[in-house]
Parts: sequence; C-alpha cells; structure tokens
Amino acid sequence: MTFALNADVLGAIEPPIAESQTWIAGRTFPAEKPLLDLSQAVPSYPPAKELTDHVAERAAHFETAQYSVIRGLPELRQDLASHVAHRYGGSLGPEHVLISAGCNQAFCMAILAIARAGDAVMLPVPYYFNHQMWLEMQGIDPIHLPFRFDRAGVPDPEQARTMLTEKTKAIVLVSPNNPTGAVYPPEVIEQFRDLAAEKGIALILDETYRDFLEDEDGPPHRLFQDEKWGETLIQLYSFSKTFSLTGYRVGSVIAGPKTIDAVTKIMDTIQICTPRISQYAALYGLRHVWPWVAEKRAMLKGRKEALEAAFRSNDLGYELVSAGAYFSYVRHPFEDLTAKQVARKVADEQNILCLPGSFFGPDQERFLRLAFANATAEEMPELAKRLRASLAA
Repeated sequence: MTFALNADVLGAIEPPIAESQTWIAGRTFPAEKPLLDLSQAVPSYPPAKELTDHVAERAAHFETAQYSVIRGLPELRQDLASHVAHRYGGSLGPEHVLISAGCNQAFCMAILAIARAGDAVMLPVPYYFNHQMWLEMQGIDPIHLPFRFDRAGVPDPEQARTMLTEKTKAIVLVSPNNPTGAVYPPEVIEQFRDLAAEKGIALILDETYRDFLEDEDGPPHRLFQDEKWGETLIQLYSFSKTFSLTGYRVGSVIAGPKTIDAVTKIMDTIQICTPRISQYAALYGLRHVWPWVAEKRAMLKGRKEALEAAFRSNDLGYELVSAGAYFSYVRHPFEDLTAKQVARKVADEQNILCLPGSFFGPDQERFLRLAFANATAEEMPELAKRLRASLAA
C-alpha cells in the first residue's frame, strides 16, 4: 500500500512559471520574430563585475564554506539595518534583522512565526502566487481582498476592514507590486499599518522591488519612524533583483526582536543559515555598487516609459492598467476568452510569453501580466505591433 502525500501540498496550485514554459517547449523562433519572454521577472543583465570579482576572491577562503550564525553575518545585518534606517528614517539595529535565503523563504518563515493551520491571512488580489501556495500548504485560509480596477490595483484599507475575521493573523502587501507593478502610496501603506495595529495583527510588507522606485525624494513609507513599528510591521526584502543575484538566494526579514527570535528558530530548523557566499555578495553590494544600481534603475525607467508610449497607441486594443519596477498589468480585449486562452493565443501566434491574470487570483480573467523588465526599450514597439496583430489573428 503506497503512503499518502500531504493533501494540503497536493491541493495547492501548481507552479505557474513552470506551466507557462510548457507552452513554448520544443519550439524554435525565427530571427524575424524572436520570442519575447515576458513571463518571469529576472534581471536581463549580470551582476556588477566588481561584485563578482569580490565573490570569486571570497570563495578561496575556507571561512566562506562554513556556516554563518543563524541570523546572518553580523556585519551584513548591521549594514542592512543602517541602510534601511537611512532610507526610511527611524531607528533599527541588527537585532531587528535576519538574513534569509531569498524573499520567498523570508515570507514562509514570517507566516510560520505568526500563523498556524486554521488561521487566516489577507492577500490583496492579484496576489503573488507563491504567497498563495504557501498559505494553502500550511492549511491557512487566504482572505482575498478584491482587485480594485478603479484604483489602478491599489488595495483599499477600508474594504479590508470589512473582511477581516477573528482568525486573521496578518495582512500582506507587496509594493512595488508583483504582479501589477503598482506602487502603493505611503498614506495607503500607513492606513493598512493602522488597521493591523488596531486589530492586533501583523502587517507583512514585501518590498522586494523598492530599489527600482523612480521617486528618490522621499521614503516609500514612514512606518519605521514610529517607535513602536516592531509591534506591527514585518518587512521582507530581497537582494536578488537589486544586485542581479537571483540564483544566490539572499533576502531578509526585518521585524521586532521577538519576531526575529521566532524566525531564528524556524531558520535553524529549515536551513541553519543563508550561504556565506551569498551573504558576502549582498554585503559587498550594500557597500559598493549603488551607482551601478542607479544605472539599472534608470534603464528600467526607460523601458517603462517606452512601454507606456507603446500602449498610448489608440488602436492597440489592450489597456495598460499599471506598471512599475519589473511588471505591467494589462487588460486584454477578448471578452469571450479566458486569460489563459489569451496568453496561449499570443504565445502561439505572436511569440509573446506572458502570464494570465488567473494565475494571480480570482476574477482576473480579463488581465495579463507582462514582465516588461525582460524587454529592451527598443523592443516595446515590436511588442505593441504583435499585440495589435493578435486582434486580427
């Protein structure tokens, strides 16, 4: 008799990126119409050479092959705390920081620290699908805060208030958002913090893409300026996109000391520590490569502006709902087709690989996610041309 597998794992949604790759498996693409792969957001450029040179040098040290302390290298935790304090204002130190093996792991550990099977966590729709998957695997009920087309994808705190239950342990926000690219205004983030504080629950704020915000005049929010921020806020971050280190798997959890203590137990059980080589890469990036990051931010801003210009064509048929950081969310014109059918259509006929809105939650059949960061500014007119052609195909 075969043993049974975990029903919560089996019942969770399948990895969407892997599914989308099957749509083009085995195909070849002509030079005059190459594949535009806008499915998964990954940096289209390598890390800064000075960073990889540093990593190569560190790899020669025996110390690099050993464990670090569970919470991460002390100097990395201190430097990240100082960086966040400078960027956002407020006061925090290394006791508020744990270095994780990527932001996905940071989210999983944060959820494990505050919720258990039968509890609930609020996810605004469209959600980042790995967040949904983890909740399903843990037997935690997701509360889906509906998508607000009228707010360009920015969730409504007052609507959230009406949907919270006694079982709710956290509200999750992602800004800049994956999948929509929407950037949540500071006052909206602060309203969600106030709501979470009032209800005695956590606000989990994933800011993986914060270093691609175009406005550098002020902080993305002012939550850290509240001396009691650690009673409500859990901030998640990834070095992966900022320094083009996706395969290194290095991120962070920033929270109150008691939360960090709980996450430390989880980290020790799951992984012991984040690999030292990845931590050294992140530390070098924090200390030395911000001019390089600024160049990449400007490049991505140019890609976003080129995308917006392409969508201003009044005969395109597709509507750009929001765009920012790496992502854009698009309303397609096919009322009689599902989002997946449209995504397959543009993949099959126009050699555009993107993700259907249905991968990101309920009531998203009229939307597609395009990871515009994967395309150059010069390719945006070609993208628009192919989308327009899909209307007639």
